[in-house]
Amino acid sequence: MDTTLRDPLIGQLLDGRYRVDARIAVGGMATVYRAVDTRLDRVLALKVMHPTLAADASFVDRFIREAKSVARLAHPNVVQVFDQGADRSYVYLAMEYVAGCTLRDVLRERGALQPRAAVDILEPVLAALGAAHRAGFVHRDMKPENVLIGDDGRVKVADFGLVRSVDAATGTTGAVLGTVSYLAPEQIEHGTADARVDVYACGVMFFEMLTGGKPHAGETPAQVLYKALHESVPPPSARVPGLAYELDELTAAATARNPGVRPHDAVALLARARDARGALTDAQLDAVPPQARAERHDNAEDRTSVIPRALTVRPLPVDGDEREEFHRTSRLAAAPPGPPRRRTVRRRRLTLTLVTAVLLVFGVGAGVWYINSGQFTQVPAVLGQTEAESRDRLADAGLDVGEVRHAYSDTVERGAVISTDPGPGSRIRQNDSVTLTVSDGPETVRVPDVQGMLLADAQALLKDEGLEPGMVTREFDDEIAKGSVIDSDPRGGTERRAGSAIALLVSKGRPIDVPDVTGEDIDAARERLQEAGLTVQIAMDRINSEIDAGQVARQSPAEGTRLAEGDKVTLTLSKGPRMIEVPDVVGDNVDDARQTLEAAGFQVQEDRGLLGLFGDSVSDQSVDGGDTAPEGTTITLTIR
Repeated sequence: MDTTLRDPLIGQLLDGRYRVDARIAVGGMATVYRAVDTRLDRVLALKVMHPTLAADASFVDRFIREAKSVARLAHPNVVQVFDQGADRSYVYLAMEYVAGCTLRDVLRERGALQPRAAVDILEPVLAALGAAHRAGFVHRDMKPENVLIGDDGRVKVADFGLVRSVDAATGTTGAVLGTVSYLAPEQIEHGTADARVDVYACGVMFFEMLTGGKPHAGETPAQVLYKALHESVPPPSARVPGLAYELDELTAAATARNPGVRPHDAVALLARARDARGALTDAQLDAVPPQARAERHDNAEDRTSVIPRALTVRPLPVDGDEREEFHRTSRLAAAPPGPPRRRTVRRRRLTLTLVTAVLLVFGVGAGVWYINSGQFTQVPAVLGQTEAESRDRLADAGLDVGEVRHAYSDTVERGAVISTDPGPGSRIRQNDSVTLTVSDGPETVRVPDVQGMLLADAQALLKDEGLEPGMVTREFDDEIAKGSVIDSDPRGGTERRAGSAIALLVSKGRPIDVPDVTGEDIDAARERLQEAGLTVQIAMDRINSEIDAGQVARQSPAEGTRLAEGDKVTLTLSKGPRMIEVPDVVGDNVDDARQTLEAAGFQVQEDRGLLGLFGDSVSDQSVDGGDTAPEGTTITLTIR
């Protein structure tokens, strides 16, 4: 049944501008509609706050804050906000309309995704959040419903409704605002939220994309929250065997329960995601997940909601036999008192039973614990932490730091841990040592001084030093020989990241002004040009010219052009003038005769004498009609 028929906003013109056409989605705080901006004649999405919340000034402020915050984020992977306003009890945002579906739709339809598809979605999401984090904002409600996938494949992050300044990321004591399955432990326990809560939520989404299900399940929100607070997100390969270790490691880094262990923002997580992709083979990226649909769940669990913090710290209820024992013990405790002797015997028996149970638990249990796991521990995740922080964390886990290695890294800050051996989560005996690899930051190279070197030698030296020869430009130089380096950009002695391109400025030598050799014999012209330091080439074809045959009729480049030593000048020789038949114009009007001769390629001169001062017809011409003459010859007309 189409419930949009009962929506009172469908068909209305909101704020005299936005015509509401259809309902797209309903969330915990607002409903999203497809609408048309009648002023600009464009389709957009209209997000209208639920009327019950619109009466709450704090929610309205948060709604308006979303508009102002997102309007500052000009990023291709962020849904743009065009306008904000209110009409009667409706508070709305006018936003970019993305034709397509949400990531939730994809997961509901397909279940687990191939790793390549999961990373292809994760990276633009992190790019969008990275822009928000660097601009000083936290999303605070990342989930598949807020990841839009357009029909053209574009991925965009929407719904910055809970956005908050990083600097103002403080806690609340009464409630947590967000979506149950994607709340970070510090949100649950303390109500605090900074950029790392978005990192955590993205890690949960990544787990969900790889496995088709959420990491923590429960019959109630309280159970989900309790597990998130006390249980780490399992590695995706535990749900989908065969997934690459790098995917497990990326998920573990993003969803670490201790926020200090997580990447500090989405930009840092994006760098790790790209590193993970680069470490995977095509076969690992294109691994086909099990053919299973996404887990079924109540849609209400995926809505943004106000969660009382009492739920987040209440322990899980006991069940089964434990619940029955709990009730039985409660009934005994509440029973009316019997005879004193009976109570004493019963109390002694109960005490003996309890003591025996305690001894068994602490004796046998401790022995089993020591045998099975007391000698072992797991390597904690210290990636991204400083060496000192890593040593403290490893010491807390009962481990020593062995060798400390150093390596260059373009993505991990200098002094932070790149990797551990054994890796995070590995099983290791207590008091064993862990090898740390610490970042020295990006590898830098001192640019060598290549001034005066031949171009080929300079390029070879740059490669030997770990740099790339860049663009080559040339200019004249009176001092540096042709083909040698005048300067580099950046200059020698400058520190640059390894692999950087170094531009080179190369000398064309001293400039030579090309002399004019047109009209000269070929031998004389060649000698003059070669003496100037230029080379000569003779064109295959000759041209007609008023210059005598065999002489230079044309040169390229022309006189005055500046060339470098050894540059080439092309000479074209003359075939002499072109011979043209002279028209017969005797008896013609003077003006007509001139026009005819000039059109044929001749020059015209008039001879009137005393008798022709007032004449207007040609009585004679210097070259008879029908004869040939060189093109450009002057024909004299006698006027009578």
